[in-house]
Amino acid sequence: MKRNIITINEDLCNGCGACVSGCHEGALKMIDGKARIISELYCDGLGACIGECPVDAITIEEREAEPYDEKAVMERISKKGEKTVLAHLHHLKDYNEMEYLRQGIEYIKEHLLPFDLSSLEDKEEKKEEKTAMKEEKEDKPKLGCGCPGSMARSFTAPAAAMSYSPAATTPEQPAAASSQLTHWPVQLHLLNPGAGFFKDADVVLAADCTAYAYANFHGQLLKGKKLAIACPKLDHNKEVYVDKLVQMMESTQINTLTVVIMEVPCCGGLIQLAQMAAERSSRKVPIKKIVIGVQGNIVSEGWI
Repeated sequence: MKRNIITINEDLCNGCGACVSGCHEGALKMIDGKARIISELYCDGLGACIGECPVDAITIEEREAEPYDEKAVMERISKKGEKTVLAHLHHLKDYNEMEYLRQGIEYIKEHLLPFDLSSLEDKEEKKEEKTAMKEEKEDKPKLGCGCPGSMARSFTAPAAAMSYSPAATTPEQPAAASSQLTHWPVQLHLLNPGAGFFKDADVVLAADCTAYAYANFHGQLLKGKKLAIACPKLDHNKEVYVDKLVQMMESTQINTLTVVIMEVPCCGGLIQLAQMAAERSSRKVPIKKIVIGVQGNIVSEGWI
């Protein structure tokens, strides 16, 4: 399966070992004077080790790799003691990987490990400090490409979208609708299909133009779902899209996939990509097709 995972340039690696101590999951080890991944199962692909490297020898790339296994990580690092485990869990929380965090805490409780988890609880007096730290992290993401827009993050959607409010607006000045987006990024090339926010989720795979054409995209089509966008006509390397959709279906185990396309011939390619993924997946996921007209109306809607 294809997913984000770190890559080490051994020509640049000076053997300092800083990344090894910075990898709480235990994926890295010094071998023959170079940092190496000892198991892809333990690398979450979030890139915390990148900031520890003084010579920029570590980057993140999308390639074939074993799926990350949180329980395997917990089984490995729990033997190293409470400090190592808590550092790992805080790392997951900092990157908003709440599903993996839940699995880690569940492992501790199932195995009756005497670890103090109180530091993972949100304290009111620490809220401002955490907000500041989060903003700083978003300003300086630890990514190989250095692009803030490709950092994975999840958040809570605002209140439900508002309709016209006669008391506060006029037909010429409608009330603002609320975004139903709960994660970032959304472009399928940038998305990590193994991200925790996709776990057991209903997913909308939308052609780029649909959100511009259909006025109530957020309130009607996106509410309560996770989003991926793509253009079947202009995007390149569509085989990567199929691989990512297969991973969502199998490893992340999404519940449903709703494909939203425009009423133009080229948009049908997005349906074909979803169907190809469904054929390759060993797990059956219901697929819904919604077609938006060029004048902004829903032309058709149904399961395929």
